[in-house]
Amino acid sequence: MKKTFIIGLSLGLWGWAACNRTNEPPTPTAPDPSTDKIEVPQPSYFPNKVYDLSSNPVTFDGFQLGKSLFYDGILSRNGTIACGTCHQQAAAFTHHGHDLSHGIDDRIGARNAPAIQNLAWTKAFFWDGGVPHLDLFPIAPIENPVEMDEKLPNVLQKLRDSKTPNYPELFKKAFGSPDITTERFSKALSQFMLLMVSNNSRYDIYLRGTTNALTATEKEGLTIFKQKCSSCHSGELFTDQSYRNNGLRTDRNPDQGRFNITQNSDDRYKFKVPSLRNIGYTAPYMHDGRFTSLEQVLDHYSKNVKQTPNLDGLLQQDGKLGIALTEEEKQKVIAFLKTLSDEQFVQDTRFSDPGFGHSF
Repeated sequence: MKKTFIIGLSLGLWGWAACNRTNEPPTPTAPDPSTDKIEVPQPSYFPNKVYDLSSNPVTFDGFQLGKSLFYDGILSRNGTIACGTCHQQAAAFTHHGHDLSHGIDDRIGARNAPAIQNLAWTKAFFWDGGVPHLDLFPIAPIENPVEMDEKLPNVLQKLRDSKTPNYPELFKKAFGSPDITTERFSKALSQFMLLMVSNNSRYDIYLRGTTNALTATEKEGLTIFKQKCSSCHSGELFTDQSYRNNGLRTDRNPDQGRFNITQNSDDRYKFKVPSLRNIGYTAPYMHDGRFTSLEQVLDHYSKNVKQTPNLDGLLQQDGKLGIALTEEEKQKVIAFLKTLSDEQFVQDTRFSDPGFGHSF
Protein backbone atom coordinates (compact mmCIF):
# COMPACT_ATOMS: atom_id res chain seq x y z
CA MET A 1 0.00 0.00 0.00
CA LYS A 2 1.41 3.34 -0.98
CA LYS A 3 2.57 5.79 1.66
CA THR A 4 0.61 8.67 0.16
CA PHE A 5 -2.61 6.66 0.19
CA ILE A 6 -2.26 5.65 3.83
CA ILE A 7 -1.27 9.10 5.05
CA GLY A 8 -4.14 10.70 3.16
CA LEU A 9 -6.54 8.15 4.59
CA SER A 10 -5.35 8.73 8.13
CA LEU A 11 -5.45 12.52 7.90
CA GLY A 12 -8.86 12.50 6.29
CA LEU A 13 -10.55 10.23 8.82
CA TRP A 14 -8.57 10.46 12.04
CA GLY A 15 -10.47 13.50 13.27
CA TRP A 16 -13.48 11.41 14.35
CA ALA A 17 -11.70 8.23 15.37
CA ALA A 18 -10.68 8.60 18.53
CA CYS A 19 -6.49 -13.04 38.23
CA ASN A 20 -7.79 -16.24 38.51
CA ARG A 21 -7.30 -18.21 35.30
CA THR A 22 -8.94 -21.41 36.39
CA ASN A 23 -12.29 -19.74 37.06
CA GLU A 24 -12.29 -17.65 33.89
CA PRO A 25 -15.05 -18.49 31.38
CA PRO A 26 -13.40 -20.13 28.35
CA THR A 27 -15.58 -18.36 25.77
CA PRO A 28 -17.40 -15.03 25.47
CA THR A 29 -21.15 -14.92 25.96
CA ALA A 30 -23.22 -14.78 22.78
CA PRO A 31 -24.79 -11.37 22.05
CA ASP A 32 -28.26 -10.99 23.56
CA PRO A 33 -30.72 -9.02 21.40
CA SER A 34 -32.41 -7.71 24.53
CA THR A 35 -29.16 -6.22 25.84
CA ASP A 36 -28.03 -2.89 24.43
CA LYS A 37 -24.34 -3.14 25.26
CA ILE A 38 -22.10 -6.18 24.72
CA GLU A 39 -18.91 -6.52 26.69
CA VAL A 40 -15.77 -7.31 24.70
CA PRO A 41 -14.04 -10.12 26.63
CA GLN A 42 -10.84 -9.35 28.52
CA PRO A 43 -8.93 -12.58 29.20
CA SER A 44 -7.00 -12.16 32.44
CA TYR A 45 -3.72 -13.10 30.78
CA PHE A 46 -4.10 -10.68 27.84
CA PRO A 47 -2.71 -7.13 28.09
CA ASN A 48 -5.04 -4.17 28.41
CA LYS A 49 -7.02 -3.29 25.30
CA VAL A 50 -5.74 -0.42 23.17
CA TYR A 51 -9.10 0.28 21.51
CA ASP A 52 -11.17 2.88 23.35
CA LEU A 53 -14.52 1.16 23.75
CA SER A 54 -16.01 4.24 25.39
CA SER A 55 -15.94 5.92 21.98
CA ASN A 56 -17.67 2.98 20.28
CA PRO A 57 -19.43 0.62 22.70
CA VAL A 58 -20.45 -2.64 21.06
CA THR A 59 -24.19 -3.26 20.85
CA PHE A 60 -26.16 -6.17 19.45
CA ASP A 61 -27.54 -4.13 16.55
CA GLY A 62 -24.15 -2.55 15.85
CA PHE A 63 -22.55 -5.98 15.79
CA GLN A 64 -25.21 -7.34 13.41
CA LEU A 65 -24.81 -4.34 11.11
CA GLY A 66 -21.05 -4.76 11.08
CA LYS A 67 -21.43 -8.43 10.27
CA SER A 68 -23.67 -7.64 7.29
CA LEU A 69 -21.20 -5.06 6.01
CA PHE A 70 -18.24 -7.42 6.48
CA TYR A 71 -19.76 -10.06 4.22
CA ASP A 72 -21.48 -7.85 1.64
CA GLY A 73 -19.90 -7.36 -1.78
CA ILE A 74 -21.61 -3.97 -1.99
CA LEU A 75 -18.38 -2.56 -0.56
CA SER A 76 -16.57 -3.30 -3.86
CA ARG A 77 -16.89 -1.63 -7.25
CA ASN A 78 -18.74 -4.51 -8.95
CA GLY A 79 -20.30 -6.24 -5.96
CA THR A 80 -18.10 -9.34 -6.08
CA ILE A 81 -15.58 -8.77 -3.28
CA ALA A 82 -16.40 -8.52 0.42
CA CYS A 83 -14.16 -8.33 3.46
CA GLY A 84 -15.04 -11.98 3.98
CA THR A 85 -13.69 -12.89 0.54
CA CYS A 86 -10.09 -12.52 1.66
CA HIS A 87 -10.75 -13.07 5.37
CA GLN A 88 -12.38 -16.49 5.58
CA GLN A 89 -13.47 -17.83 8.94
CA ALA A 90 -12.29 -21.41 8.41
CA ALA A 91 -8.77 -20.04 7.89
CA ALA A 92 -8.89 -17.79 10.99
CA PHE A 93 -10.02 -14.98 8.69
CA THR A 94 -7.13 -15.22 6.23
CA HIS A 95 -7.31 -16.00 2.49
CA HIS A 96 -7.03 -19.78 2.55
CA GLY A 97 -4.44 -21.21 0.18
CA HIS A 98 -3.51 -17.87 -1.38
CA ASP A 99 0.04 -16.61 -1.05
CA LEU A 100 -1.15 -13.19 -2.23
CA SER A 101 -4.79 -12.16 -1.97
CA HIS A 102 -6.94 -12.08 -5.10
CA GLY A 103 -9.12 -9.01 -5.37
CA ILE A 104 -11.55 -7.52 -7.85
CA ASP A 105 -11.44 -8.86 -11.42
CA ASP A 106 -9.04 -11.51 -10.06
CA ARG A 107 -6.31 -8.90 -9.62
CA ILE A 108 -3.38 -10.09 -7.53
CA GLY A 109 -2.59 -8.17 -4.38
CA ALA A 110 0.84 -7.35 -3.03
CA ARG A 111 0.65 -9.23 0.27
CA ASN A 112 -0.78 -12.17 2.13
CA ALA A 113 -4.05 -11.40 3.95
CA PRO A 114 -3.39 -11.21 7.72
CA ALA A 115 -5.62 -12.93 10.26
CA ILE A 116 -8.44 -10.98 11.89
CA GLN A 117 -8.52 -11.75 15.60
CA ASN A 118 -8.01 -9.99 18.92
CA LEU A 119 -8.09 -6.57 17.25
CA ALA A 120 -9.02 -4.72 20.43
CA TRP A 121 -5.37 -5.26 21.43
CA THR A 122 -3.84 -4.32 18.06
CA LYS A 123 -1.95 -1.02 17.84
CA ALA A 124 -1.62 -0.71 14.05
CA PHE A 125 -2.84 -2.63 11.03
CA PHE A 126 -1.45 -4.31 7.91
CA TRP A 127 2.02 -5.78 7.48
CA ASP A 128 3.54 -2.30 7.33
CA GLY A 129 1.48 -0.76 10.14
CA GLY A 130 0.18 1.85 7.73
CA VAL A 131 -3.22 2.25 9.42
CA PRO A 132 -3.11 3.37 13.06
CA HIS A 133 -6.69 2.67 14.19
CA LEU A 134 -9.24 -0.11 13.82
CA ASP A 135 -11.95 2.32 12.67
CA LEU A 136 -9.76 3.23 9.67
CA PHE A 137 -8.83 -0.37 8.89
CA PRO A 138 -11.66 -1.24 6.42
CA ILE A 139 -11.31 1.93 4.33
CA ALA A 140 -7.93 0.99 2.86
CA PRO A 141 -9.00 -2.22 1.04
CA ILE A 142 -12.17 -0.54 -0.21
CA GLU A 143 -10.15 2.14 -2.02
CA ASN A 144 -7.24 -0.10 -3.01
CA PRO A 145 -7.44 -0.61 -6.82
CA VAL A 146 -6.44 -4.29 -6.65
CA GLU A 147 -8.71 -5.19 -3.72
CA MET A 148 -12.18 -3.62 -3.89
CA ASP A 149 -11.45 -0.71 -6.25
CA GLU A 150 -14.25 1.51 -4.96
CA LYS A 151 -14.56 4.96 -3.41
CA LEU A 152 -16.00 5.28 0.07
CA PRO A 153 -18.60 7.94 -0.91
CA ASN A 154 -19.90 5.52 -3.55
CA VAL A 155 -20.16 2.75 -0.95
CA LEU A 156 -22.12 4.98 1.41
CA GLN A 157 -24.53 5.97 -1.36
CA LYS A 158 -25.07 2.34 -2.37
CA LEU A 159 -25.88 1.53 1.25
CA ARG A 160 -28.38 4.40 1.40
CA ASP A 161 -30.08 3.08 -1.74
CA SER A 162 -30.05 -0.57 -0.65
CA LYS A 163 -33.37 -2.34 -0.10
CA THR A 164 -32.06 -5.85 0.58
CA PRO A 165 -30.62 -5.60 3.13
CA ASN A 166 -32.38 -2.41 4.14
CA TYR A 167 -29.27 -0.66 5.36
CA PRO A 168 -30.97 2.61 6.39
CA GLU A 169 -33.13 0.57 8.76
CA LEU A 170 -30.11 -1.38 10.05
CA PHE A 171 -28.22 1.86 10.70
CA LYS A 172 -31.28 3.24 12.50
CA LYS A 173 -31.38 0.21 14.80
CA ALA A 174 -27.67 0.50 15.52
CA PHE A 175 -27.28 4.27 15.83
CA GLY A 176 -30.75 5.75 16.37
CA SER A 177 -31.32 7.28 12.93
CA PRO A 178 -31.05 6.05 9.31
CA ASP A 179 -28.18 8.41 8.51
CA ILE A 180 -25.30 6.51 6.89
CA THR A 181 -22.01 8.28 7.48
CA THR A 182 -18.35 7.36 7.26
CA GLU A 183 -18.07 7.33 11.04
CA ARG A 184 -21.06 5.05 11.56
CA PHE A 185 -20.00 2.75 8.74
CA SER A 186 -16.52 2.31 10.17
CA LYS A 187 -17.67 1.96 13.76
CA ALA A 188 -20.18 -0.75 12.83
CA LEU A 189 -17.45 -2.79 11.16
CA SER A 190 -15.24 -2.24 14.20
CA GLN A 191 -17.98 -3.50 16.51
CA PHE A 192 -18.17 -6.75 14.57
CA MET A 193 -14.41 -7.24 14.54
CA LEU A 194 -13.93 -6.25 18.19
CA LEU A 195 -15.89 -9.30 19.29
CA MET A 196 -13.69 -11.63 17.23
CA VAL A 197 -11.69 -12.69 20.27
CA SER A 198 -9.72 -15.93 20.06
CA ASN A 199 -8.83 -17.33 23.47
CA ASN A 200 -10.08 -20.90 23.59
CA SER A 201 -7.28 -22.97 22.11
CA ARG A 202 -5.84 -25.95 23.98
CA TYR A 203 -3.02 -23.65 25.03
CA ASP A 204 -5.57 -21.30 26.60
CA ILE A 205 -7.16 -24.19 28.45
CA TYR A 206 -3.68 -25.10 29.70
CA LEU A 207 -3.12 -21.51 30.83
CA ARG A 208 -6.37 -21.57 32.75
CA GLY A 209 -5.10 -24.44 34.85
CA THR A 210 -5.81 -27.69 33.00
CA THR A 211 -2.24 -28.98 32.94
CA ASN A 212 -3.04 -32.09 30.91
CA ALA A 213 -4.46 -29.99 28.05
CA LEU A 214 -0.98 -30.21 26.47
CA THR A 215 1.05 -33.35 25.89
CA ALA A 216 4.60 -33.77 27.14
CA THR A 217 5.93 -33.09 23.63
CA GLU A 218 3.85 -29.93 23.31
CA LYS A 219 5.08 -28.69 26.68
CA GLU A 220 8.66 -29.31 25.58
CA GLY A 221 7.88 -27.33 22.43
CA LEU A 222 6.55 -24.49 24.57
CA THR A 223 9.80 -24.43 26.54
CA ILE A 224 11.88 -24.31 23.36
CA PHE A 225 9.58 -21.64 21.92
CA LYS A 226 10.03 -19.44 24.98
CA GLN A 227 13.80 -19.84 24.76
CA LYS A 228 14.21 -19.22 21.04
CA CYS A 229 11.12 -17.51 19.59
CA SER A 230 9.44 -15.40 22.25
CA SER A 231 11.65 -12.32 21.98
CA CYS A 232 9.48 -11.26 19.02
CA HIS A 233 6.41 -13.47 19.47
CA SER A 234 6.00 -12.43 23.07
CA GLY A 235 3.16 -12.42 25.57
CA GLU A 236 -0.13 -14.23 25.21
CA LEU A 237 -0.92 -12.44 21.96
CA PHE A 238 2.29 -14.01 20.60
CA THR A 239 3.52 -10.76 19.09
CA ASP A 240 5.34 -7.70 20.40
CA GLN A 241 3.72 -5.74 17.51
CA SER A 242 7.12 -4.51 16.35
CA TYR A 243 8.47 -4.31 12.79
CA ARG A 244 11.51 -6.41 11.94
CA ASN A 245 13.66 -7.54 9.04
CA ASN A 246 13.69 -11.31 9.41
CA GLY A 247 16.18 -12.12 6.68
CA LEU A 248 13.92 -13.11 3.80
CA ARG A 249 15.32 -13.08 0.28
CA THR A 250 14.30 -9.82 -1.38
CA ASP A 251 14.79 -10.95 -4.99
CA ARG A 252 11.49 -12.87 -4.84
CA ASN A 253 9.45 -9.87 -3.73
CA PRO A 254 10.79 -6.28 -3.74
CA ASP A 255 8.21 -5.08 -1.18
CA GLN A 256 10.08 -2.79 1.23
CA GLY A 257 7.52 -3.07 4.02
CA ARG A 258 7.55 -0.49 6.81
CA PHE A 259 9.82 1.76 4.71
CA ASN A 260 6.86 2.44 2.40
CA ILE A 261 5.16 4.19 5.32
CA THR A 262 8.01 5.90 7.17
CA GLN A 263 10.54 6.50 4.35
CA ASN A 264 13.16 5.75 6.99
CA SER A 265 15.97 3.69 5.47
CA ASP A 266 16.28 1.72 8.70
CA ASP A 267 12.81 0.34 8.03
CA ARG A 268 13.57 -1.28 4.67
CA TYR A 269 12.22 -4.84 4.48
CA LYS A 270 10.76 -4.65 7.96
CA PHE A 271 7.33 -6.16 8.45
CA LYS A 272 5.05 -6.45 11.43
CA VAL A 273 5.59 -9.42 13.71
CA PRO A 274 2.32 -11.37 13.35
CA SER A 275 0.47 -13.09 16.13
CA LEU A 276 0.96 -16.85 16.09
CA ARG A 277 -2.49 -17.59 17.44
CA ASN A 278 -4.36 -19.90 15.03
CA ILE A 279 -1.20 -20.31 12.96
CA GLY A 280 -2.23 -23.87 12.17
CA TYR A 281 -5.09 -22.45 10.07
CA THR A 282 -3.36 -19.52 8.37
CA ALA A 283 -0.93 -21.00 5.81
CA PRO A 284 0.77 -19.83 3.67
CA TYR A 285 3.11 -17.76 5.82
CA MET A 286 5.06 -14.47 5.77
CA HIS A 287 3.96 -11.15 4.29
CA ASP A 288 4.06 -12.62 0.79
CA GLY A 289 2.93 -16.16 1.59
CA ARG A 290 6.19 -17.68 0.40
CA PHE A 291 6.17 -20.58 2.86
CA THR A 292 3.46 -23.22 2.70
CA SER A 293 4.24 -25.06 5.93
CA LEU A 294 5.50 -24.44 9.45
CA GLU A 295 8.43 -26.71 8.62
CA GLN A 296 9.50 -24.28 5.89
CA VAL A 297 9.17 -21.36 8.29
CA LEU A 298 11.45 -22.94 10.87
CA ASP A 299 13.89 -24.07 8.16
CA HIS A 300 14.15 -20.43 7.13
CA TYR A 301 15.02 -19.29 10.63
CA SER A 302 17.45 -22.13 11.29
CA LYS A 303 19.44 -22.14 8.04
CA ASN A 304 18.18 -19.72 5.38
CA VAL A 305 18.30 -16.25 6.96
CA LYS A 306 19.91 -13.77 4.54
CA GLN A 307 22.24 -10.99 5.63
CA THR A 308 20.96 -7.50 4.83
CA PRO A 309 22.05 -4.10 6.17
CA ASN A 310 19.26 -3.89 8.74
CA LEU A 311 18.72 -7.56 9.54
CA ASP A 312 17.26 -7.84 13.03
CA GLY A 313 19.94 -8.18 15.67
CA LEU A 314 18.25 -11.21 17.20
CA LEU A 315 19.01 -13.11 13.98
CA GLN A 316 22.73 -12.32 13.92
CA GLN A 317 24.30 -13.14 17.23
CA ASP A 318 27.79 -14.44 17.98
CA GLY A 319 28.71 -14.15 14.31
CA LYS A 320 25.97 -16.58 13.23
CA LEU A 321 22.80 -15.98 11.26
CA GLY A 322 19.42 -17.34 12.28
CA ILE A 323 18.18 -19.37 15.22
CA ALA A 324 19.86 -22.62 16.21
CA LEU A 325 17.23 -25.36 16.07
CA THR A 326 17.70 -29.10 15.72
CA GLU A 327 15.23 -31.11 13.65
CA GLU A 328 13.82 -32.59 16.85
CA GLU A 329 13.38 -29.14 18.36
CA LYS A 330 11.57 -27.94 15.24
CA GLN A 331 9.04 -30.74 15.46
CA LYS A 332 8.41 -30.02 19.13
CA VAL A 333 7.94 -26.31 18.45
CA ILE A 334 5.50 -27.12 15.64
CA ALA A 335 3.59 -29.45 17.95
CA PHE A 336 3.26 -26.58 20.41
CA LEU A 337 2.26 -24.05 17.74
CA LYS A 338 -0.63 -26.27 16.71
CA THR A 339 -2.03 -26.02 20.24
CA LEU A 340 -2.71 -22.34 19.48
CA SER A 341 -5.50 -23.36 17.09
CA ASP A 342 -8.88 -22.21 18.41
CA GLU A 343 -11.38 -24.56 16.81
CA GLN A 344 -14.33 -22.86 18.45
CA PHE A 345 -13.28 -19.49 17.01
CA VAL A 346 -13.19 -20.71 13.42
CA GLN A 347 -16.57 -22.43 13.81
CA ASP A 348 -18.39 -19.77 15.84
CA THR A 349 -21.57 -18.99 13.91
CA ARG A 350 -21.70 -15.48 15.38
CA PHE A 351 -18.90 -14.60 12.97
CA SER A 352 -20.11 -16.62 9.98
CA ASP A 353 -21.34 -15.39 6.59
CA PRO A 354 -25.04 -14.54 7.02
CA GLY A 355 -25.74 -15.64 3.48
CA PHE A 356 -24.32 -13.04 1.10
CA GLY A 357 -22.14 -15.65 -0.59
CA HIS A 358 -18.99 -13.54 -0.85
CA SER A 359 -16.89 -15.41 1.73
CA PHE A 360 -15.40 -17.88 -0.76
